[in-house]
Amino acid sequence: MQTPIRTSIPALLCLFLSAGFLCAADSKIIAPGATLEKLAGSFSFTEGPAADKDGNVFFTDQPNDRIVKWNAADGTVSDWMKPCGRSNGTYFDKDGNLLACADDKNELWSIAPDKKVTVLVKDFGGKLLNGPNDLWIRPDGAIYFTDPLYKRPYWKRDPAMQQDGQHVYFLAADRKNPKSVATDLKQPNGIIGTPDGKTLYVADIGAGKTYAYDVQPDGLLTNKRLFCELGSDGMTLDNEGNVYLTGRGVTVFDKSGKQIEHIDVPESWTANITFGGKDHHILFITASKSVYGLKMRVSGARSVNTSAR
Repeated sequence: MQTPIRTSIPALLCLFLSAGFLCAADSKIIAPGATLEKLAGSFSFTEGPAADKDGNVFFTDQPNDRIVKWNAADGTVSDWMKPCGRSNGTYFDKDGNLLACADDKNELWSIAPDKKVTVLVKDFGGKLLNGPNDLWIRPDGAIYFTDPLYKRPYWKRDPAMQQDGQHVYFLAADRKNPKSVATDLKQPNGIIGTPDGKTLYVADIGAGKTYAYDVQPDGLLTNKRLFCELGSDGMTLDNEGNVYLTGRGVTVFDKSGKQIEHIDVPESWTANITFGGKDHHILFITASKSVYGLKMRVSGARSVNTSAR
């Protein structure tokens, strides 16, 4: 573990954000006086954070084929599962299972607390998926996941696209018969839904846009609409309905799609985010070789199936 490094910015001075200077004390979402804190480093590429009910955050270090646990109580980090199927995006279900986009064999996994693995989806239409990337669990237990194509050096498969495109898939709560529900996107990546299960946000990183959809009980997505002119690797929501996108730092939009914040992160790429820690007020950021935390005024959006996201 690397000793946490606190950014040396006095509490009442301004955080430097890409859009200019903004005082944390004046921010709508950042806690007064808060500064970005490096929680741990020396990873190869961090991704896929998900918080359990106690605020501990599990994230992936995909090149090293491991899932790492950040302990909310004492700030320590430790390997939780290695190997882990080259897991990428993750999300906790209501029973405490960690669902993971296992990119090694292009599968969707459910990892029990005792680390027993159940493969939920291994293919679609008899063909391998391109590579499940990120997922969201609806309050009733149904799953949406994105399937973009990023060629991996560790694949033993044909690296060419296996499906007829890069789509969003739906898996009902009975975990049977996945179906494609968004087939007109260039490269869907980050995905998150509202706690009431009625709205789904999907980032088309290939097109540089994020869309919102109405969620139907049967899993179909309707009323596709442009949410903002920015794609994203990972996504999360806070308890006020603000949407957090990643890439070059963290960019935050309100419900209407208006940008309200940009948080600069001193890494080449910010892959994903979630809310963790006690009361889920820490914005947990996976960024290239490190993970960061920022105390927020807001907390993570809560639903019946997971502590925070």
